[in-house]
Amino acid sequence: MTVKNSAPLHLHEVKINDPFWSRYLEIVRKEMIPYQWDVLNDRANITIEKERNDETIPSEKSHAIENFKIAAGLKEGNHYGWVFQDSDVYKWLEAVAYSLHHTYDESLKYLADEVIDLLELAQEKDGYLNTYFSIEEPERRFKKLAESHELYCAGHYIEAAVAYYETTKNEKALKIACKLADCIEASFGDEPGKIKGYDGHEEIELALAKLYQLTGESRYLELSRFFLYERGTDTTFFERQRKEDTGKRHVIEGMTHRPLSYYQAHKPILEQESAEGHAVRLVYLCAAMADVAYLSHDQEMLDACRKLWKSIVQKRMYITGGIGSTVDGEAFTSDYDLPNDTMYCETCASIGLIFFAYNMLKNEADGTYADTLERALYNTVISGMALDGKHFFYVNPLEVNPKNSVNDPGKSHVKVTRPEWFGCACCPPNLARMLTSLNKYIYSIKDDVIYTNLYLTNQSSVVVNGTKIELQQETNYPWDGDIKFLIQPDAPAAFGLAVRIPSWSKTYKLYLNGEEIKEQPHNGYVIIDREWQGNEELLVSLDMNIQVWSANPYVKANVNKIAIQRGPLIYCLEEVDNGDNLHLIRIPKTEPFSYRFEENLFGGVGVIEVTAKKRVVQEEWENQLYATDLDEEYEEKKVTFIPYYCWANRASGEMQVWVAKE
Repeated sequence: MTVKNSAPLHLHEVKINDPFWSRYLEIVRKEMIPYQWDVLNDRANITIEKERNDETIPSEKSHAIENFKIAAGLKEGNHYGWVFQDSDVYKWLEAVAYSLHHTYDESLKYLADEVIDLLELAQEKDGYLNTYFSIEEPERRFKKLAESHELYCAGHYIEAAVAYYETTKNEKALKIACKLADCIEASFGDEPGKIKGYDGHEEIELALAKLYQLTGESRYLELSRFFLYERGTDTTFFERQRKEDTGKRHVIEGMTHRPLSYYQAHKPILEQESAEGHAVRLVYLCAAMADVAYLSHDQEMLDACRKLWKSIVQKRMYITGGIGSTVDGEAFTSDYDLPNDTMYCETCASIGLIFFAYNMLKNEADGTYADTLERALYNTVISGMALDGKHFFYVNPLEVNPKNSVNDPGKSHVKVTRPEWFGCACCPPNLARMLTSLNKYIYSIKDDVIYTNLYLTNQSSVVVNGTKIELQQETNYPWDGDIKFLIQPDAPAAFGLAVRIPSWSKTYKLYLNGEEIKEQPHNGYVIIDREWQGNEELLVSLDMNIQVWSANPYVKANVNKIAIQRGPLIYCLEEVDNGDNLHLIRIPKTEPFSYRFEENLFGGVGVIEVTAKKRVVQEEWENQLYATDLDEEYEEKKVTFIPYYCWANRASGEMQVWVAKE
């Protein structure tokens, strides 16, 4: 095993000291990671909820660490939980790796090292690592790939091991990962005797690309390319495996009816024109395609990524950056089908969309990728976690009525308060690793230009053409649109600094050392290309005016409705501020919106108010379902909008993003 000497920018050269995001990093370190550790060890006194009405969902306990102890021979017993539950532990480990970079914690590292020791014991001699199949059905290894999630779990461990090695230089973690990858390489491929197929849930492709980048072993990149290009070429693969399988029980109940599009296996990847199937799987596939296209200079694969990107963001994405329009299959449906109260918008799906956007930015400097990354991050992603770090949303709705969530089986997945944990607990640890890895999304470097993708207070050090450059951002974003950059190269150096002008910022101003810059954005960035002398100051001022958005007329759910945005944040109405029956509120065209910052609300948050009209329900409607010739009456009502990510942190009640307009 060899390891490249280059240290990735996101781990070692960016320090976040931002008021908004430092709070999240501390919540993850102090609350979320310890809490999740207790859950994984079945020590937390909590209620584990089913994420929808489905009695087959295991929700008695986590049992995730216990499964590894049984697989390692340290305890006796049976596997409990979903077949993919190993990945909960792996994502927890990856979050620990990133968190240790921000704040070194010896006790936390000790726990992580213990987990790695346990994984080494659970790993089989040939490198295979999966608790369900090692404990229950070793004879079915790699024989039910449509539902087994074996390569999915393996991918999550490999990603965790790469991150943990980069932070701690723990060679045992990396050796386990390489041994596991070698086991997969020995089992899959075009050669005779190998499996010419792929996992039902994409993830291994992402992980192998990262393992290649760390180790320089080109065979890992080639194996990732194999899985990507093999997908969808043989539409009989999953069905043949099902027929040949000798197992007496389902690995996962209810999967046999899923169409191939659910797995993105209905066509070869280069032929897929639209975002189809399970939303998380789709964006994990796309993120892997974008990374492999970048690493292998594969133009055809990059072109395929562009098609799928446009399908998502132009026709199948919610204004919050959420994706997945239906609970059935947690999936995309059709263009412009974006219902607000039955959709899925899984937290993991928006996290995957961020992965996709970031990997596209590696290929091409286009601000639309960073815009979408920011949209998903500030809205759906952080909405997925309560402000206490111990309650989570699996589904992120844009409209909620508590009675419907209780009484309508088709809306049982739409929670009105964040549960403590889920039977399918993919989202909480995914959130933890996303938030703690925020460093890597701030900047990207391409063709001697440093691109600023996110605005948050940080101190960074990058190298361009052999010159070390200290970059410092200072801002009160997202509440304020003013950002100050301090640029300090070691010596005078020529390079570009690209400042992103978000698509929501209708106006902007730039001042370099006190002089205004009149450059126009190109692909969403203003590029300042010059010889930098040192101790230079760049001031950026973005447009933080309140904006009123409409949806495409083909989005039937939002006809004659508007959504409110300020900066990167989407806003919503909540019952605790505005009373019930939010659907009766109308926003007049001429009424001005006002903004103020509330220090004591949600730890400090900007709220928006407007004088609206609310329909009066007249007495004539009592005991009458329909009527003719009954005039509508309205009364004035001041309504309050809060940032979408803050909803459901106070009381159970109605919530609405899209509001009727006059």
